[in-house]
Amino acid sequence: MNVSSKPVVVAPATITPVTPRALPQINQLAEIAKHVVPPLVVLAVFVAIWEFWGSQPGATLPAPSTVWAQSRDLIVDPFYDRGGLDKGLFWHLLASLQRVAMGFFLSATIGIGVGLLIGTSQFAMRGLDPIFQVLRTVPPLAWLPLSLAAFREAQPSAIFVIFITAVWPIIINTAVGVRNVPQDFRNVAAVIRLRGPAFFWKIVLPAAAPYIFTGLRIGIGLSWLAIIAAEMLIGGVGIGFFIWDAWNSSNLSDIIVALIYVGLVGYALDRVVAFAGNLATRGTQAN
Repeated sequence: MNVSSKPVVVAPATITPVTPRALPQINQLAEIAKHVVPPLVVLAVFVAIWEFWGSQPGATLPAPSTVWAQSRDLIVDPFYDRGGLDKGLFWHLLASLQRVAMGFFLSATIGIGVGLLIGTSQFAMRGLDPIFQVLRTVPPLAWLPLSLAAFREAQPSAIFVIFITAVWPIIINTAVGVRNVPQDFRNVAAVIRLRGPAFFWKIVLPAAAPYIFTGLRIGIGLSWLAIIAAEMLIGGVGIGFFIWDAWNSSNLSDIIVALIYVGLVGYALDRVVAFAGNLATRGTQAN
């Protein structure tokens, strides 16, 4: 057996330098990780604690593994429709979102209009503000019996509850925004003789827009809260009714899955309104 006596030459390892072009990508990934990693870590710790606590003898709530085992079909296929009220979570959420869209549109339209009126007219503010301050303290579900008596149908009653819940923060924030238009803006408008509709569109509305969208964000959150509670009472297709029906069936796993969906949809609605506000106000919307 011949063994070569020639030395083995090993090539030195090459280190690829970080080019200036790669730095922005690295910084972008680091920025994303800074916002994504902490919530994931907290979520993992929470799920681990929940799993440990829910797996103990005598636990009153199911552990995550139990939720997955009992509600796997509901999670995997939210689009099934077997007729009647036997539908997947997608259809219940869609029905609830349709009600929220109609009620929130009414509250935004009327709320912004009334808020502009109160903000620009001292007489309207003195006449309407005390009444609104009293009405806005009435709990949303307290309006449901009156709306059922007035409309005699579940759908318009739920829409009215959403409207009456969301309209107050929109009115108040819009009025505050109009009253807080900087005096410098008003002085410039007076110098260039900007009056009437032109003053409203070019001065008042842009200056009040951050306040208006803050009110809209509060309103959309309250709308989503109100429809869940209202649907528990009026019945029919909707995520609120789904939760109440699962409770009557003692199906806690389905309730937990539905609550997760409710939270995700509520967060998405807030982000959509916030994104629209950032576009309209060029990033000056209050967070």
